[in-house]
Amino acid sequence: MEGIVVRRVIPSDNSCLFNAVRYAMDHEKKKAPELRQVIAATVASDPTKYSEAFLSKPNEEYCAWILDSKKWGGNSLCSHLSIRLTVQEIALVEKKCFERALLIYDGLHYNALAMSPFEGAPEEFDQTIFAVKDNSIGPVEGLALNLVKEQQRYTKSMP
Repeated sequence: MEGIVVRRVIPSDNSCLFNAVRYAMDHEKKKAPELRQVIAATVASDPTKYSEAFLSKPNEEYCAWILDSKKWGGNSLCSHLSIRLTVQEIALVEKKCFERALLIYDGLHYNALAMSPFEGAPEEFDQTIFAVKDNSIGPVEGLALNLVKEQQRYTKSMP
């Protein structure tokens, strides 16, 4: 695989996690409401699986909360997806969740990572889903880690 890993900026609208996941899955940055609806429906459909112990609040309350665009987060998101996620956290430089799609987190905001054929390439050429082989997504994993380290250096150099 050739190219570079790039950070695709996601709007700061309390739905960055949802929009970063949607971008990774289908290159859509503004589809958080639909993903919130799917998660709420999934959670509501199985109150035993998605209990208060799992959600940290009653099922019905969680469903109302996740639909509120002013709220961010979503601990049931990963269990709903048919892909696994790797979240690269700038502050920690460690794998946070799973693998196959790459997100970057700076402590407050999620963005999507993508493999782009070259610097400045249009987003429609991005690869955002990566095949897992032997528990690795290959060279893109190291390239993503390098980008995270670069972002760390940049963040630390800011006043």
